[in-house]
Amino acid sequence: MQHIVIIGATSAMAEHCARLWAQAASATSSSLRLTLVGRDAARTQRVADDLRVRSPQSTVQVMTTDFVNAAAIAQTVHSITAIAPVDVVLIAHGVLSDQATCQDDVLACDAALQVNGVSPVLFAEAFAKPMVAANHGTIAIIGSVAGDRGRKTNYVYGAAKGLVSRYAQGMQHRLAHTNVKVVLIKPGPTDTPMTSDLKAKGQKMASVEQVAQDIVKGIAAGKPVVYTPGIWRVIMLVVMHLPRVVFNKLNI
Repeated sequence: MQHIVIIGATSAMAEHCARLWAQAASATSSSLRLTLVGRDAARTQRVADDLRVRSPQSTVQVMTTDFVNAAAIAQTVHSITAIAPVDVVLIAHGVLSDQATCQDDVLACDAALQVNGVSPVLFAEAFAKPMVAANHGTIAIIGSVAGDRGRKTNYVYGAAKGLVSRYAQGMQHRLAHTNVKVVLIKPGPTDTPMTSDLKAKGQKMASVEQVAQDIVKGIAAGKPVVYTPGIWRVIMLVVMHLPRVVFNKLNI
């Protein structure tokens, strides 16, 4: 039985990935264990109930924890891995922080960095230990194209996602000669509740369904980096190599 753990299971991307995994299990009549970890028990339970309908033969477990407490993260991961070995963990939680608020309020800045940067990498590190011991598994962690180059409009969020990117790269280097894979996912702006304000301002968004498909395929293939939609690989390559004198003139 494949065991997939989703951290931040109520996020739109994570929920759509879970649906794809559940539907695939149902289509092939295979057994699947899904462990959904969230901060809100009621919301996480609603996701679980939906998945049970889509894949009645699958086992769906719900857990809640404090996502910004290192001790709670360690205990949660220990509890999960004690139940059954983990084949895939998708670390998907985060909040699109408001740049102006973070600039004005250092406490808001700290909260944004903790939940978007520190928390995901602590989950990744906690899962790495039992996976390395078993020499098996995939750690998939959602970063963002925002982490590729700091920009004035979202550099607090971007810095947190930059931390995720660099941490994932280091783990990939460390685990290169093992059977443990680390998949770094870099979505562009995606049509989810988290980005509703950007959508209202006219920002073009990718569909969450397409992004979820890219994520699931990338995890299955064990790709080191998944840009989704794929065009963002080209866009960010250009952005990262713009000369500073040109970059500083851009209102992005």
